[in-house]
Amino acid sequence: MYEFSTLGWVRHVIFHPSEGFEDLRWKKQGSIKLSIIIVVLLFVAMVANNRMVGFAFNTNTVKVFNVVPLIVQSVVYFITWCIGNWCICTLLDGEGTFRKIVIYSAYALVPYIFCTYIAVIFSNFIIKEESIWFTFFSYLGLGWSVVLMISAMKAVHQYSLTKTLVSIFLTLVAMLLILFLAILLLSLFQQVYVFVYTVYTEIAYRIRG
Repeated sequence: MYEFSTLGWVRHVIFHPSEGFEDLRWKKQGSIKLSIIIVVLLFVAMVANNRMVGFAFNTNTVKVFNVVPLIVQSVVYFITWCIGNWCICTLLDGEGTFRKIVIYSAYALVPYIFCTYIAVIFSNFIIKEESIWFTFFSYLGLGWSVVLMISAMKAVHQYSLTKTLVSIFLTLVAMLLILFLAILLLSLFQQVYVFVYTVYTEIAYRIRG
């Protein structure tokens, strides 16, 4: 059985996804601290892809930079994925704990993050006619991470490939429900805040009067 450092395990699962995640599970390895760093790097990659892409490839027309959508697309989506997957796989008798889901999911994102940085760097040195390289690295990272995510969920829950794909589909559905409920709650809290503030303002005005 292999013995690796913390970063060594990440490299192992990236280049040997099928056996890598099984080895990770068997050896009970994986760092939650490194997983948090990876998610932060995902956010930074989103920012870089939004603001630092070469002029010829930058389709962002918004002049005012807003960090909130990028936090949602990285950190919030990741947390929602982990919660949704944990909920679904608890119902489907999955063996993965929430901690393991976080670690395995974060490790699976590394190729996407790395290739995003490479694509951003390339975009500043190539012309529009050479956009194939920008597209290549973008899709390479995405496809690689999708394969890793499937392998990760298969290993962490000890599912068959079919059941893994079903659980991933149900996880995506659960994510939509969670985000929908979160938006409803935020809207409700906002309305309550406006109501309380209006009542407070009216009372304060009458007291002064």
